[in-house]
Amino acid sequence: MFGKLTDNIGSIFDKLRGKGILREDDINAAMREIRIALLEADVALPVVKDFIEKVKVKALGEEVLKSITPAQMIVKIVNDELTETLGTAEESELNLNVAAPAVILFAGLQGSGKTTSCGKIAGWLKRKMNKKVLVASLDIYRPAAQRQLEILAKQIGVDSLEIIEGQKPIDITKRALHEAKIGAYDILMLDTAGRLHIDEELMDELKQVRDISNPVETLLATDAMTGQDAVNIAREFNEKIGITGIVLTRMDGDARGGAALSMRYITGKPIKFVGIGEKPTEIDVFNPERVAGRILGMGDIVALVEKAREGIDQDEAEKMAQKVQKGSFDLNDLKKQIKSIEKMGGFSSMMGLIPGLSKFKDKVEEANIDNKVLKRQIAIIDSMTKQERKFPKLLKASRKVRVAKGSGTTVQEVNQLLKQFEQMQKAMKQFKGAGMAGMMKKMAAMKSMGGMSGMNGMGGMPNIPNFKG
Repeated sequence: MFGKLTDNIGSIFDKLRGKGILREDDINAAMREIRIALLEADVALPVVKDFIEKVKVKALGEEVLKSITPAQMIVKIVNDELTETLGTAEESELNLNVAAPAVILFAGLQGSGKTTSCGKIAGWLKRKMNKKVLVASLDIYRPAAQRQLEILAKQIGVDSLEIIEGQKPIDITKRALHEAKIGAYDILMLDTAGRLHIDEELMDELKQVRDISNPVETLLATDAMTGQDAVNIAREFNEKIGITGIVLTRMDGDARGGAALSMRYITGKPIKFVGIGEKPTEIDVFNPERVAGRILGMGDIVALVEKAREGIDQDEAEKMAQKVQKGSFDLNDLKKQIKSIEKMGGFSSMMGLIPGLSKFKDKVEEANIDNKVLKRQIAIIDSMTKQERKFPKLLKASRKVRVAKGSGTTVQEVNQLLKQFEQMQKAMKQFKGAGMAGMMKKMAAMKSMGGMSGMNGMGGMPNIPNFKG
């Protein structure tokens, strides 16, 4: 989402790093460029003005100008101000400190991803916080809206309120509250109706539902792709019904990112969740420090660890560790590791989270690395016999031709995969024994940042044609 903004700010910092000493003119020039970068990213003008003024005052301070590494000091100042603009991690946490059932009310316009977000967050509450959740749709106007939430609830494994045809939103609210209480649910999530635009009828209904349900959280779903309109929508909803937080959807899309930077500043309300994909599990708690780091190209190691923890099965990691100890790592194991990368969102998804590599993410996406290379590598392995997978040295010229034809690839690609496998085997021999086993166990458990050292053992970097990283 922040690709263009990250690239622009990254190039500004690169220029500053090229200077041994920073003068006031250098800082002023950098501030002008940062201002343009933020405006191009759809950040609201009042936010840009305030942000630049704060950064400039600190950047012109004597401690920066006399610092041994002034460029790094400015990066830190910009990072700190970005974080402050986006809010704090504590603000982004849901307030569930009330007697059960805690009611979470969802609002938003049609097409904002409200219903999907409601289901995703319900799944997150069950998965991450072990909460018993009931979801209920009050949207009787959009065709199949209630059925959509019911289907989504089944997919994520939470309960949904029974649909009674013809029942009005206020009556559904009262019934949902009753069911949540007698069913001993921790949380009740109410998905309200949306409109194509904000109108009095919509707001009146929301106010009635709010007054009856007394929600602990009123979350507004807004589409990051709508840019400055999303900020205006958030302001209006906040003024008319009083929201407690924002769910920013489609943060994985092509939006320029300005909405995320503007919303808290304009509304005073924190972004609590962000949608990062189409799958029901692709929702993330908004963490200002981590987002600021990603905007500045510093990566997001915490998110990378979380992806790895979800993508790696601990039992499989234990078995893999044992195989490495015995020196019996084969192409079947390589296939499992390639699939682990796919589960983690693909190589380009991981690159955006690794410090220093985000600038190459676009090159990987342009080359369609995830879809092409990973799938082709799996196809190559699938085209081998059981013996060939176990003993790759059997793959002589004629066999390689057969495998290439069977997988729809070339002999060169087969050779590249085998070379990658050999390199992995050599690397693993260096760690053979308790050290490597311990590393893989750490990678599975992810109990400390030390587990990150195992990332290179997860399939390695695919061979990327004409790509130098």
